[in-house]
Amino acid sequence: MNNSSASIALSALGHQARLQVYRLLVQAGEVGLNVGEIGSHIGLPPSTLAHHLKALADAGLIFQSRRGRQVVSCVNYALMTELLAFLTKACCAGVGPVSERMPEVVEGP
Repeated sequence: MNNSSASIALSALGHQARLQVYRLLVQAGEVGLNVGEIGSHIGLPPSTLAHHLKALADAGLIFQSRRGRQVVSCVNYALMTELLAFLTKACCAGVGPVSERMPEVVEGP
């Protein structure tokens, strides 16, 4: 994971509807959800939902596969793990403990 691939994933998640769909798919687990199930939970018209699912798939955040007549979407957990690791890799590096960074709280009269 690098800045470019992270920014692509985060950009795709930067839309409220896509973030909502993604979180729903994370909750669904490896089984995933079909488009109708996602639509009933989210309440988006099919064409709008298709647009958001395509953006998530293009960013590599989800996989889509055909199961019979249904298209099922599943989270790419490997990419999710990479993104989280990338974001937290240098967490607080070079910064002192939180207690040293907190401003002094002044109590009122």
